[in-house]
Amino acid sequence: MAEPLKAAYAACQLLAESHYENFPVASKLMPARLRPHVAAIYAFARTADDFADEPGREPEERLRLLDEWGRRLDGERFPDKQFPPDKERPPDKVCPPDLIFTALADTRARFDLQAEPFHDLLSAFKQDVVTTRYASWESVLDYCRRSANPVGRLVLRLSGYRDAALDRASDAVCTALQLTNFWQDLAIDWPRGRLYVPEETWRSAGADPSLLDRGRMTPEWTAAMRTCGEQTRRLFAEGRSVCDGVSGRLRYELRATWLGGSRILDRLDAANYDVFTSRPALGTSDALVIAFGTALWRRHAGPVHLRHP
Repeated sequence: MAEPLKAAYAACQLLAESHYENFPVASKLMPARLRPHVAAIYAFARTADDFADEPGREPEERLRLLDEWGRRLDGERFPDKQFPPDKERPPDKVCPPDLIFTALADTRARFDLQAEPFHDLLSAFKQDVVTTRYASWESVLDYCRRSANPVGRLVLRLSGYRDAALDRASDAVCTALQLTNFWQDLAIDWPRGRLYVPEETWRSAGADPSLLDRGRMTPEWTAAMRTCGEQTRRLFAEGRSVCDGVSGRLRYELRATWLGGSRILDRLDAANYDVFTSRPALGTSDALVIAFGTALWRRHAGPVHLRHP
């Protein structure tokens, strides 16, 4: 690998490692040969997501940056100054676009990755700029189809899997992970004007969104969030087979990811979804528990239950 390409992958890897995530990103459980490529995909998506979420930019500017990001994906060239980073962001959390697209172009060529999943991601990020409420589960799941599911499918493609059943299982897990993150971040998203809980769910529970301004859960909101948690847990169960449908180190990566997401959901449930009091997150001790659960994973009987907070 030429030095400029090595530098591009190294920059993507640094970006991936510098961001806090609930779930592994190009971790050491991934086969070493795949980690740079996962990092390149992550850097593309993370940077685009930052464009969509940057509070210092007007919506029109965010959409322009995302449009240009998509055109650059399709081969159009833009100078890096077209993509100004947030001045308050630490240097290790910024990766120059030239390096991202150098690494990503190499990854796409090596693994024959089509542009569609990347454009799906961008369409979800654009939706975040203009859409703040969701009427139905159908609309929330459609968002997840574009915001989360492409990442799982891309990891499968990197690993050589092109199987419809694995794709469906991966989609279920990725959607469950995305939903878990929504419920975990309710107290963060609401002040920003975003609510991913479907209106049909909070209305059925008799919940009032305006009461979230008080910064505390009501019994109605707890009931609505429990419904959301049940739907999310069904998706984790539906997608569990992808953890056993792959081989090698990827199998352990997916098991750890599944267990990490499930553990956050367990903590949300144990706390009655009161994320205004405390936002559950994974720490060092959780890594040990998840490693234990990964090692004792049972293919048919189900994993070791890790339902403690």
